[in-house]
Amino acid sequence: MKQSLNWAGNYKYSASALHTPVIVEQVQEIVASSKKVKVLGTRHSFNHIADTTEDHISLQHLNQVIALDPVRHQVTVQAGIRYGELCEYLYQHGYALHNLASLPHISVSGACATATHGSGDRNGNLATIVDGMEIVLWNGEKAVFSADKQNLAGAVVGLGGLGVVIQMTLNIIPSFEVSQYVYDDLPFAQLERHLDDIFSSAYSVSLFTDWKSENVNQVWVKSKLPDGVSAGTAPAPEFYGARLAASPRHPVPGYSGENCSEQMGVPGPWHERLPHFRMAFTPSAGEELQSEYFVPRQAAYQALQALHAIREHIAPLLYVSEIRTIAKDELWMSPNYLQDSVAVHFTWRPQWEAVRSVLPLIEKQLEPYGARPHWGKLFTMEPSRLKAGYEKLPDFQQLLRQCDPHGKFRNAFLDTYIGD
Repeated sequence: MKQSLNWAGNYKYSASALHTPVIVEQVQEIVASSKKVKVLGTRHSFNHIADTTEDHISLQHLNQVIALDPVRHQVTVQAGIRYGELCEYLYQHGYALHNLASLPHISVSGACATATHGSGDRNGNLATIVDGMEIVLWNGEKAVFSADKQNLAGAVVGLGGLGVVIQMTLNIIPSFEVSQYVYDDLPFAQLERHLDDIFSSAYSVSLFTDWKSENVNQVWVKSKLPDGVSAGTAPAPEFYGARLAASPRHPVPGYSGENCSEQMGVPGPWHERLPHFRMAFTPSAGEELQSEYFVPRQAAYQALQALHAIREHIAPLLYVSEIRTIAKDELWMSPNYLQDSVAVHFTWRPQWEAVRSVLPLIEKQLEPYGARPHWGKLFTMEPSRLKAGYEKLPDFQQLLRQCDPHGKFRNAFLDTYIGD
């Protein structure tokens, strides 16, 4: 097989074969006959978490909605479905997901496996709405994980280590409308006293900064409209010292806002406003690298100050940073396990050697605050330090042994950062 690259082009996979099954039985056959196997997903991971030396499975053809349950307010989907596809279906049937990540292009199963998230004080990461999963285990047999059986908390953020997720049941809510405004140049000093007020001011709030000045470049404020209301309220001309943007913005300075979700307060469906980028357009900056770190919300300002102190090392390599809040959850390997969090995301220029040299500086600055890296992005943190941040790691290691006793789904990433 010709070696394939991830979405950003920074990582070349090592698999010797790529399979694209069209039915679940084919997945079972591939897994049962393989020595080493992993699911490739939509390739939006920036490290080797999804790599394997043998067989890659793409679930791109297993992307259908299986059932909609209006009584239990749930939808069951095949694991290869992308958020953009699922959201359109739910919207047409009057339903919504509680939150979305910046990109609608990623797969549901891949996002949940790595605890990918959106933003909001009361919004948990995307994995928190999973009510059940069906997984193909090492021997090709299927296993069901569900909230009823109380084995779901360890399996949802599974890091691809338990098996091939083929089906997921998600909790859904009634559809809603969102309006979005952007504000420019929020003074960094405002975060000292008003960080909670700023992030609690709307359904979803994102701060974007390039760390080049004493200001946060942009504040994206996404407000949920009350039921039956078709227009948002008139925006305040200022937001904690930031000015209302006069035209649509792109998070990355110098880029056109055309590819972004509609702003200027124009109301629209949840799935067209909660992501930052439109499904039909190239997301973010395109060629880029990404890192992200989670810190406890109560320590967020101190952590941001620590990063501000090394901004001269960060800014030259950066497109932009995004700062968001995520509600705590009870998922064992979630960076938000029992912790309301603030996430600091870095979208880097494609200069890996230079980025690799600055990541240890960032991690050193954030070490006093117990920072946890995003599982699917770039970091250099020592395995012992990463493991120390997960109190349920021994239970997860045991679950891995139960589901995959021969290590068929293990790879270098899991061996390094999960171990046993």
